[in-house]
This record gives sequence, C-alpha cells and structure tokens, in this order.
Amino acid sequence: MVEVEASPPLDLNDKASSPPHHAMSMVPNEGECAMGKRKDQGIGEPEGSRKKKKKQVATPRPACSWVHFSRDFIKEYSATHPESSGLKAATKAASDAWKLMDPEEKAKYTTRAREVWDKYLSSTPARAPKPRRQTKLVTRCSPGRLLNVLQRLTPDQKEAVKSMGFGSILGLRCRTLRRSLCLWLLERFNTVRRSLEICGERIPLTPRDVELVMGLPASGKDVVNSGSDELILELRKRYNATNRGISVRLLEERLAAPEAGEDFKRSFVLYVMGTLLCPTARLDVSPSFLHFLTNMDVLHQYNWGKFLLDRLVREISRFRQGKQLAVGGCLLFLQLFYYESVAVGAAYESAPVAFPCLFSWGEEEISEREKQEKELGGYGSGEVVCMERGLGMGSLGYKAQTDSMPLRAVEPMQELSHAQDMDDQEYEGTFTEQEHAHTDSIQGNVACAEIEVVTGSGGVPCGNIKYGCTEVVDYSKKRDHEEACAYAPRTCPLQNCNVVDSSKQLSLHFSSKHWDSGRRFQYDSPLRVSLSKKETFLVLQAEKDGVLFLLSKGTQSIGHTVVITCIGPVECFLYDVVSEKGSSSLRLKSFAHSFPGKIEGLPPVDFLLVPFSHLGSSEQLDLEICIWSSTEPGSE
Repeated sequence: MVEVEASPPLDLNDKASSPPHHAMSMVPNEGECAMGKRKDQGIGEPEGSRKKKKKQVATPRPACSWVHFSRDFIKEYSATHPESSGLKAATKAASDAWKLMDPEEKAKYTTRAREVWDKYLSSTPARAPKPRRQTKLVTRCSPGRLLNVLQRLTPDQKEAVKSMGFGSILGLRCRTLRRSLCLWLLERFNTVRRSLEICGERIPLTPRDVELVMGLPASGKDVVNSGSDELILELRKRYNATNRGISVRLLEERLAAPEAGEDFKRSFVLYVMGTLLCPTARLDVSPSFLHFLTNMDVLHQYNWGKFLLDRLVREISRFRQGKQLAVGGCLLFLQLFYYESVAVGAAYESAPVAFPCLFSWGEEEISEREKQEKELGGYGSGEVVCMERGLGMGSLGYKAQTDSMPLRAVEPMQELSHAQDMDDQEYEGTFTEQEHAHTDSIQGNVACAEIEVVTGSGGVPCGNIKYGCTEVVDYSKKRDHEEACAYAPRTCPLQNCNVVDSSKQLSLHFSSKHWDSGRRFQYDSPLRVSLSKKETFLVLQAEKDGVLFLLSKGTQSIGHTVVITCIGPVECFLYDVVSEKGSSSLRLKSFAHSFPGKIEGLPPVDFLLVPFSHLGSSEQLDLEICIWSSTEPGSE
C-alpha cells in the first residue's frame, strides 16, 4: 500500500478550494507515487530531516479485487457526496458496499485483479526459493507422560496390568523420543512393503518384531476397533467421549485412584493406547478403542503386535498424504527397533539379546547410543544385525532370538527379496512352510539313517534330533536313551499354549512369551508364594539356569495336595515346601522329579497334604518353598 504525504485538511464544503474533480487526488496516481518515492529518498527535503530509507520492492505487487473496487467506488463516492468528511468516510462506505455485494457483482473486480496478477507473474523474474528448514516432528507419542503414571501404580494395579497382557509396559524406562532419529526413520519407512530401508538394507517389519521390542503378544485374535456405536454408547457416556475423543487428563485422574478393578483396567488400556502404543494426531484418545474394551476378559487374547504395526503404517501414510500435521503411531517402537537392528561400537558385538528390548533402553543407554551415532557421522553409519537379534525376520527371526545367539556380522538380506512385496501374514506363512519342509527333510533323513544302521553296524541318531539332540547311540539302547534324553519333548504348562519343545527351548520360550505368568526364584533361598482358591498351579523359573518347575495344587475331599515337579532335565532337585498356621506347620522334603507337563489328578510322586482346616478364612494357600541347586541341601 503506497503511503501518502500528510497535507492540510481539505474542506469538502468549500467548492472553491476543493472542486469535485480534485477529489480524485484521494486515490494516488502513478505520478504521485513516483513523487512519494522521491520524497522518501530525501530529494527536495531539508538536510537533517531525512527519514530512515525503507527497503523498496523493484516491482510493486498487484492489488487485490477489493482495492480495484475501492478505487472506483471512492472516486464515484467523492464526486456524489461533496459533503463527506474525507477519505475515511469514503473508505467506510466502500467497505459496507463490498460486504453487501453478491459473488456475481464481485466477479468483475476479481477478474481484473487476476489479469493484472497474471501479467505481473509473466513479467517478473522468479525469486530464488528460500532454503527450507528441516521439518519439525510433531507427535502425541509421549513415553514420559506414561512413565509418570506407571510410577504411581499400586502393586494390585500392576498385577491387574499383567493379567491383561500389558505387563511389559511396566518395564518402560525411557522418557523422551529422539525426534531427529524418528524423523530420519520416517523418511526411510516404506509403508507399502512395511520395511525400513537403512544402511543399504531393506528390513521388513512384522508383528513378531513388535513382540520382541515392546513385549506385546503377536498371536491371537485380531483387534477390532469398529462396530455399532450403540454397543459402546454406555462407555462413551462413562468417559465423556466426544467427537474429538476421550480426555487424556480425565484418564489420568481415574488412574490416580487406588482401585484395580475393571474400570482401572479399561482406563489404563485407553491411556496406554493414546499416549504410547497407538496415539493419533489429536491430543485426546480415540473413542474407537472402546470397541475392544467391551469385554475385558478376552483382552489378553488379542494380537496386539499386529494391531500396533497396522496403526503405525496407517498413521505414517496419512501424515505423508498431508491429511494430518502430527505423526501418529508408536514411534518409540521404531526408535528401539533401530537401536536393536543396527549395531554401533565394538562393545555391541557381544551384547546378549534381552527380551523385551523395551527393558534395555533407559535415558542413560539412549544418550550413550546417540553419542556413538554422532561420533560415527550420524544415523545409518552402523551395521545391520537384525538377523542375529531375531528382528525383522518374521517367525524365523523369533526362533533365532530364542537361541540367545551373540551378535556378529551378517550378510545382506538378499534371500528375503521374494517375500518383500507380501503382506505380514503371507510373509510369515512363507517361512513357516519352509520350516516345516526343513523339519520333514530332517525326519526323512533320520528314518533312512535308522534303516541303514539296522542293516549294518554302529549307532543311530536319537529320535529327539528335531529338538536338538545330536547323540548317536547303539540301536539296542536307543529307547532307554530317549526316555532319559535331556532333549525329550515337554509341553508348555500354560493352558492356552500348545508349544512342545526340549526343556532348554521351552525355558527360553517361557522367558520370552510368558515372562509375566510365573515367578522367578533363586536356588537355596526360601520363597513365599500364595495360591488363591481358583489357582491350581504356579510356574517357577530359576534365575541361574532358567530351569522350569511346576508347583501344582490338587483338591481332595479333606484338603489340597501340593507337589513340585521339574519341567526340565532328568536330574532330580531336592526341595522343601512348608505350610504354617500359627504355631503349627506342615512340611515336605522330596525330590522334584522330571515330568513332561502339567499334572492332572493325584501326583505320581510324593506330595504334601494341607487340610482345609489349616487354611485361613480367605481359603488362600500360603507356602514357603525352597529348591536346592543340588541333591545335598545346605545346613539349616
């Protein structure tokens, strides 16, 4: 807008001094504009009265449609209203008239402005674009906010969290996201192939990787977060859900209460989803999550790994399409997946694999890792080791992870190229078929070997070769060896798990899949345990060697039977089990004999009988047990 030099006020009522045709001077013409510029430059002004020179644009920008209209209107208005008080009144009248005009009347001025603008663009050289700043990452994924809530949970609330299958979240240690790293990973995330393309490798992501990093189950029923609004109408009212969502602060207030019932469980899941696992671009929690919270008893049966990965891919896709400014999804998973998949530094080469990876990364560890990244020259300067960690490899990767192999250099994953365009289910299914084919091949070779050895002389492989036994024994002793073999198949003691494997692999399976479903203990040290009225067993796992034991409780006509068996090697472990009530106590010393699975009915070995009269009013069975590391217990 061109500035006009101040002049003595005009009296529009004085026709001699201000004839109507002079009113046109209210809208400056090109000559007056040039004169104004010369004045701004100090030409013709007394020395010392020059104003600070303003930066002038070489070619003025064209006026908009409103300016074109106002110029014509003010000319006409000043000519027809000589009694007007000046430019201010004319401009006010022009504004009122513009507001009352319909689009058709404004079209004339809009067209004129567009023509002038097009001419301006065609005659003005293009300006050099300004260097674009690095995009700032905006996300609602806030591990620090969740960590503050976790630190206030009571023991009962933590047990309730574990019962839903979210126990791994309690091990969260980091507070902040490394936004520069997340932004770098987002630029290299292929949403079609669901893979990270870093360090010259394409690393596919599967629900199993979510399980390894976050500790959430990657098997079970699909999570459904859609359906009829009538089914969640009551829940929406209970959580004051609006179209924007459920207030995060409301959930925090509910989680501050000490109760650990169903309302706490539902509020906790909503809060975890909205702040860490599946945040959206909004500040509030999506009310669609209420659909899978109608029945809290089946929450632990869902495939949370697949749900989290699906939501992450969807949110990144929406962000790239420009549909939202913030990035949704669990960016913490991407960050920790990168840390576990790319090794930096010599000390990393022999680092053991921890499960879930979430437990290994606190603020101190992340800061040290970031320091190493900077020393190497930035992100992507390390070496991809995800194949050794069991990450990015589907079901085969998970099996490799349970072997607890140390890290070492890996080959580029060229053998995965045939499955890169498949979705997660097809990808995992391809490897499952390969594993079965490989197992069948081994079994076929073993059968052929037995026939050859029987007709000739020498030994035969153990029948447990598919579980890891490499022994070759005399054919006549084959049956005896297999009965005492440390690799004899054993069944996972949990009801809903059908895994059958050797004792060693079953121990690793339990550590990774069911780590929050049992109790860890130390040999030669007393441990107090309690079994409620409905509990029939408790899995115990030794911290030293991972051997599994099963504390079984049976019910007879006069009381409960208690026995400890070993789901492991044939070696017998001596144990004590004591039940006390007041000054009286019941005690059993026996050997934890090897047993392949869960006991049904009366145990086949020695057991302790605890009468019902020995129990408290809650009918809870309180015991003190001690399992000795050898057959010779220490002195009492």
